[in-house]
Amino acid sequence: MTRLRRDAARNRAKLIAAGRDVFAEQGPDASLEEIARRADVGIGTLYRHFPTRDALVEVIFEQHFDEIVTAAEEAATDEDAWRGLVGFLERVLDVQSRNFPLRSVFLRLPASQGIAERRKLMGPLLDRLAERARKQGAVRDDLTVGDVSMAMWSFAPIFEATSEVAPQAWRRHLQILLDGMRPVGATPQTVKPLTGRQLERAVEALRERYHRRRAAA
Repeated sequence: MTRLRRDAARNRAKLIAAGRDVFAEQGPDASLEEIARRADVGIGTLYRHFPTRDALVEVIFEQHFDEIVTAAEEAATDEDAWRGLVGFLERVLDVQSRNFPLRSVFLRLPASQGIAERRKLMGPLLDRLAERARKQGAVRDDLTVGDVSMAMWSFAPIFEATSEVAPQAWRRHLQILLDGMRPVGATPQTVKPLTGRQLERAVEALRERYHRRRAAA
């Protein structure tokens, strides 16, 4: 790699790191000039790497999602499905708690092909993990990926409410949810689990509600 390419790669990495920090502090409308300043580059350099604000946010979100996909891949190959499930949830929720200040930035991002492709990778991995956990008798026999997804969604208000007063409180909530996934004491369900398409529509609904609130503000 030539020095010019090394410098470009270094500047790109510095801009992504600075963008993560500034967006977390200032929200979706953070100053791009401040991002360039913290990265110690000119605003022209920022625009050469990221022609739009969304282009920078998309890369930050893709890196965030890559961590989640990696966690799912590792969990799905764990011989002990319960250990894989617990490890996946702990790891992903830790990532989400650290990146929670970026949630409003990510929600504002328009749907992109890169994120859509990563979401498609997640479904089969989590399906495999849930199926193996059921076969091993580690979880209640009606547990689905939809149930796991909704459990994860329940943490957003906890992160928001406790991040400053008790940043590890989410771990207690997780343990209670994990206990509820176990087969011991499971009660029959009368409500069907969400299908894959319903999960997709639920995510879309969350994003649409956020955009409507932003437009009305």
